[in-house]
Amino acid sequence: AVVIGMLFTACSESFVEDPNLQTEKEEEQETVPESPENTENIESEAIEYRYTEEGYIVPEQAEEIIKEISDTVLKAIAEKDVKTWAAYVHPEKGVRFTPYTYVEKDKDIIFTKDQIESFFDNEKTYLWGYYDGSGDDILLTPSEYYEKFIYTHDFLNAEKIGYNTVLSFGNAMENQFEVYENPIIVEYYFSGFDPGYDGMDWRSLRLVFQEYRGGWYLTGIINNQWTI
Repeated sequence: AVVIGMLFTACSESFVEDPNLQTEKEEEQETVPESPENTENIESEAIEYRYTEEGYIVPEQAEEIIKEISDTVLKAIAEKDVKTWAAYVHPEKGVRFTPYTYVEKDKDIIFTKDQIESFFDNEKTYLWGYYDGSGDDILLTPSEYYEKFIYTHDFLNAEKIGYNTVLSFGNAMENQFEVYENPIIVEYYFSGFDPGYDGMDWRSLRLVFQEYRGGWYLTGIINNQWTI
């Protein structure tokens, strides 16, 4: 009986979990990666999208999905809050800058999230495209481009806002819905400023969002204005 008891005790001790192993497990639990910075951007449930005849999400649903996100991004852009702006940049595609309506898929400059974080500190001159009319190179630093082709007016108080709805039309071709797959495009629009120009000084800013792993991220910034 003594021998059996000793064997039972030995077997029991062999199954006692090592305290060090428990500590290691606790440490593993504590090092779980944190959630993305823009946690509000993550959808908790899959959404069944409704599409127009043209094949993109209907405006009413697009507004429900993106309004809060788009307003947050626009506010960050207006206030030059690069940390918030960068948090909403697409992790893989980055954000493409289009100076005049027509998206040049293989020519427009694309910035990554990290480049957005240093956007206003970047003093490098880039070729963003070509000026309408003259055809001259658009050679500007990011800060200069921002002033001429991004936040050119008080878009936070835009006259009209369109969700997957084109509000402004010029001479340039519209191709954003062909270039960006299943996007939500928000347009902040002013019909004009000086009555003497008879509406030819209209201006708009378009923010392009695409879905990625359940969240919506900024993949394009399009300036739109009257062109020759």
